[in-house]
Amino acid sequence: MPRADVLIVSLGGTAGLREADAELAGSLRRAGAEVAEVEAERVREWRTYALIELAWARAARGAARAGIAEHRPRAVLYSSTTAALLAPRPGAILFDAPAAGNRPGRHGIWQRPVERRRLAAARLLVPWSEGGLAEAPEPHAEAVVVPVPVAPSGAQPLLRDVAAVTYGANPEKKGLDRVLAAWAAARRPGEELVVAGVDGPGVSGAPTDGVRFAGMLPRPEYRALLRRTRVFVCAPRREDYGIAQLEALADGCLLVTAPSPGPYAALPLARALDPRLVGGVAEGLRTALDDPSPGYAQRAREALAPWAPAAVDRVVAERLLPRLQSLA
Repeated sequence: MPRADVLIVSLGGTAGLREADAELAGSLRRAGAEVAEVEAERVREWRTYALIELAWARAARGAARAGIAEHRPRAVLYSSTTAALLAPRPGAILFDAPAAGNRPGRHGIWQRPVERRRLAAARLLVPWSEGGLAEAPEPHAEAVVVPVPVAPSGAQPLLRDVAAVTYGANPEKKGLDRVLAAWAAARRPGEELVVAGVDGPGVSGAPTDGVRFAGMLPRPEYRALLRRTRVFVCAPRREDYGIAQLEALADGCLLVTAPSPGPYAALPLARALDPRLVGGVAEGLRTALDDPSPGYAQRAREALAPWAPAAVDRVVAERLLPRLQSLA
């Protein structure tokens, strides 16, 4: 077995992380790298983030040790700061947001100080966004920002028959209650909000009029739903990246959102595309449905140019891979 240029140590805790890691592995291979991948074994859901992330960090350490022994990599890339917390060997760290930003108080009681040491000792940081890097505590290694690629999922239809969609996995963090309240205030007869990522029975007090809970959809079905939808609406309490919002923009939806803390990559795009749709969610919904800004979808596609797969491949080939190779 040839020696790997890069070993990616993945948590794989969510479908989004797994897809992002697969995208990066493919991009590195297209750039000519020999890439090996290992994934941490799934862990039980403990009652606190501190315990859950300790379990995941231990699982990632075990996967990293096995992968290093088998593949003898020239560089190790830990996908997420959690994967790097108990790393057996220094390497690069890929992340959307650090624990310093998304694990306040008791939620990050042990993760934040350990993370601070790991970021300082890392050979390279690979944040998904400039906002994610800005939350990383100083001092830290130099960084190469590599966004998760986003592209339209198919041909855009002439008619969009779904009024609005939201993505409700992790309802508290995504502010699903705020979206549902705004929809109840803004909705007109005949309009429907589709909630993807969560089943209705799990949402306490959820309204039934004009709301359909679609549950977890396969990726092709979810993206097909976006292509049928006029508005993507969200009101996150914190947004570590916002891949769902970027995908919605790529598939031609107008984005209605409340501002939120965190490295919310789509937020400045939303403000630039139509500032009327950022702020009050109920008001933004009615504006998007009744008075959409002309040319919004075309301008969104142009704004997403840095996220295009070919653009990300260039960053990986010209900036990331040379830096990873220098770690050997």
